[in-house]
Amino acid sequence: MVTKPKKNLFNRQKLLLALLQIFGGSLSKSDFQKYLFLFTHDYQGEEKAYNFVPYTYGCFSFQSYADLRRLIELEIITGNKQWRIATDENYLEQISPKDRENLTTFHNQYQSLHGKDLVKHVYSEHPYYAIKSEIAEEMMSKSEFERITELKPRDEQHAFFTIGYEGICLDTYLNRLIRNNVKALCDVRKNPISRKYGFSKFTLEKNLRKIGIDYIHFPSLGIESEKRQNMKTEDDYNRLFDAYEKSTLKENKEFLNQLENTLVKYKRVAITCFEKSHAMCHRGRIAKAMSKRREWKYEIKHI
Repeated sequence: MVTKPKKNLFNRQKLLLALLQIFGGSLSKSDFQKYLFLFTHDYQGEEKAYNFVPYTYGCFSFQSYADLRRLIELEIITGNKQWRIATDENYLEQISPKDRENLTTFHNQYQSLHGKDLVKHVYSEHPYYAIKSEIAEEMMSKSEFERITELKPRDEQHAFFTIGYEGICLDTYLNRLIRNNVKALCDVRKNPISRKYGFSKFTLEKNLRKIGIDYIHFPSLGIESEKRQNMKTEDDYNRLFDAYEKSTLKENKEFLNQLENTLVKYKRVAITCFEKSHAMCHRGRIAKAMSKRREWKYEIKHI
């Protein structure tokens, strides 16, 4: 190892490195993801460094992979067949005393569990995260696999959802879609660009497809960013959205038709924008306009 110039890292990235360090500085990508899941799930309470979604081989954090790629760019780790620390810095010293103590306890608990045994442990203790696994059936007993299968979202009734990503990470956002069995996400932002990881169009569309959800962009139903400037009060938003109803929604009825056709095709569809509350977002007015359509008979849920 060589000493590299110190970089400014997020606390969650330091935790990734400390986890690698306490396991000897190198881990298989599968083991690392499972250890990270177990540590954050069992030792971090509500303030988790990372959240996870069910994925091809079980629990997976898109945010952690983005951070690991960033650490590769900074030449702090390498990531060919394994994640490996490429410096001689002590990352355990850079995390909080509580996390350092918990990591030591965690390492003592799990250091002998790896590979298939580690996967089976995670699937057994946290079966929801195995619902999309391609290897669960061959690894688990019949009764264990049936338990996993029973946790798969099964609601196939038509439903129309709205969701915002303000205040949540990509993995939490994706989990809400998975748990509600959403089949297509309709982005109603005019310009689907975000400084927050995962929510710009290209990355969002790519990661949605990885979990089996289609992405459709409806820019004509968006609001120009300049019109959102200086919005401070609920009255400011209401004036903006009242004008939006009278102009954009009335002028773009063909896109509301397309949105309804998308719902008919996919059965379970969500529209998305930034704001946490649909009452403070134009997606709430889109949902209102949809509910007033002549043949509308579908449930609307804000998730």
